[in-house]
Formats: sequence, structure tokens, C-alpha cells
Amino acid sequence: MDRSNGWEAVAAQLIALRSPTIGVTTLQTWIASLHVRGAILELGCGGGIPVSEALVRAGFDVYGIDAAPSLVAAFRHRLPTAHVACETVEDSPFFDRSFDAAVAVGLLFLLPEQNQRDLVRRVARVLKAGGRFLFTAPVEAGTWPDSLTGRPSVSLGIDGYKSAIDDAGLTLVSEYLDEGGNHYYDTRKDSAISRQTQ
Repeated sequence: MDRSNGWEAVAAQLIALRSPTIGVTTLQTWIASLHVRGAILELGCGGGIPVSEALVRAGFDVYGIDAAPSLVAAFRHRLPTAHVACETVEDSPFFDRSFDAAVAVGLLFLLPEQNQRDLVRRVARVLKAGGRFLFTAPVEAGTWPDSLTGRPSVSLGIDGYKSAIDDAGLTLVSEYLDEGGNHYYDTRKDSAISRQTQ
């Protein structure tokens, strides 16, 4: 069974095609709004470009999770001071710790609908009060094949993601659109939520 959902087979292509600049300006805008440069969790970190690299440069203690061994190896090589685990985001214990912030760029819509909702809820549980969770997902609802793996991608649409955010006890703070047309949801945890990850 391929725990990476097809990403290990196309890891070299992803590393070659991943833009080192798209989304960085948006990420820097978000980083500037954060009050703490503490521990940050990146879900679906890939080879570390460009998100984790930008976070490390900004002074965060980065913890990445990816299920593709080749991408995790590339991440370790590029960002030796960051932490990384080769795990699925659905099964990860998130390093058994809490975080000041979390990021998931290009990940949520690769999961089935219920898994997306569950993941938003689980991330909320490991965020500290006041912690932020930034993720990308389309505004439009729909299903399409991923361009690299051919596997189905599923967007809940803006209403679906707002519902998932509310259900997780998060507040939608802002939305962004980067130069690649990617839509970002910037959320905040305003109060304590019990850390029950299962």
C-alpha cells in the first residue's frame, strides 16, 4: 500500500516543478501578522520548498510531515535544522506537542472530504490559544484529477471550508490569493480546545 497516495512515485517531478517563489509573498504577509516566532507545523511539507524554507528563514522552529520518503529525504537535506517525520497527516501524532501555528499548502483538497474536516479539527487541537492555521483550498466546490498523480482532488468550496473551520472551533481571520491563483484561509484558535487527536 502506498501511504503517500501516489506522491512517492512522482517525488522527483514535484521537486523539479515546485516553484521556489509562488506563494512566498503571501506567506511573508501572513508571517508578519504573527506575534510569536515559535514552533510551527507544516503538513505536506514536501521537499521544503518554498514554505518550510521561508519559515526557517523567518526564525520559526519548523516541524514538517510528509508521507513520501523521497520528499522527506529532500527536506532533511535542504533544511537540516528543521524537524521532519515520514507519516501520513491522517495518522500523524503531530510530534506529540503543541504549536504556535500550522500551515498546509496544496494539501487539504488531496484528501477525501471527511478526512479534510477531521484534519482541520485535529490541527485545531494541537494549536496553542491564539495560534494560527493557514491552509490553501479552492473557493469553488468540485472534484478533479491531480495533474501529477492522477488521483482525485476534492474541494469543499468556500462554504464547506468555512463550516470545517467553525466546526473545529477556529475563527476565519483573513483570506489571501497568491500570484499562482491559490486561495488561502487564515484561521485562529481563540480558546483552548482539548488535545484529542484520535
